[in-house]
Amino acid sequence: MNGIEKITARIGADAQQEIDALLAQTNVQVQEIAAEYEAKAARAAKEILDKGEQDAAVREERLVSAARMDARKAMLAQQQALMDQAFRKALDDLLNLPDKDYVALVASLIVEASQTGREEVVFSQKDRPRYGKAAVTRANELLGDRGHLTLSAQTRPIQGGFLLSDGDVEVNCTFETLVRMQRRTVERQVAQVLFEG
Repeated sequence: MNGIEKITARIGADAQQEIDALLAQTNVQVQEIAAEYEAKAARAAKEILDKGEQDAAVREERLVSAARMDARKAMLAQQQALMDQAFRKALDDLLNLPDKDYVALVASLIVEASQTGREEVVFSQKDRPRYGKAAVTRANELLGDRGHLTLSAQTRPIQGGFLLSDGDVEVNCTFETLVRMQRRTVERQVAQVLFEG
C-alpha cells in the first residue's frame, strides 16, 4: 500500500469511525422522529375515525405516508449533516497534526506525487515557513539520488498539504482535495450503511 493509499485509508478509517459513532446517535434521533410522526398520524386518524370510517382510512393513509416522508427527509438531512461533520473533522485532524507527524505525512505525500524528483513544492503562506523546508528536505532524503525537489518561493491560498509544480503541470495534494477525493469514495459506502440501517 503506497503513502497516498495509506493516508486515504487512514482518512477513510477516521471518517468511518466518526460516522459510526454519529450513526448510533442518529438512529436514536431518527427513531424518535419516526415515533413522533407516527403518533401524530395516529391521533389525527382517531379523530377522523370518529367522523367517518371510510374517510378516516383514506386520511390515515395520507397522514402516515406524509409522516414517513417527513421522517425520511429529517433522517436524510441528519445523515448528510453527520457525513459533513465527519469529513470536516478528518480535515481538521490533518491540519492539526503535531509538527513532526505533519512533516512526515507531507514528505511521504510529496514522494508519492513526485514524477521526476525535480518539481517545486508550493505550500500555503502559513505552512511554507513552518513546514516547507523540513518537508522538502525529508522528501529529497526519501527520494535518494532522484531527490532534487525545491521549495517554491510562491505560496497559495490553501489550508494544508501542498501543490507539486513542474512547469505548466501542477499536482494538487492539498488536504482539502485529498479529503474531498476520499469523501467521494467513502460517501457511497457510508450512504449504503446509513440507508440500509
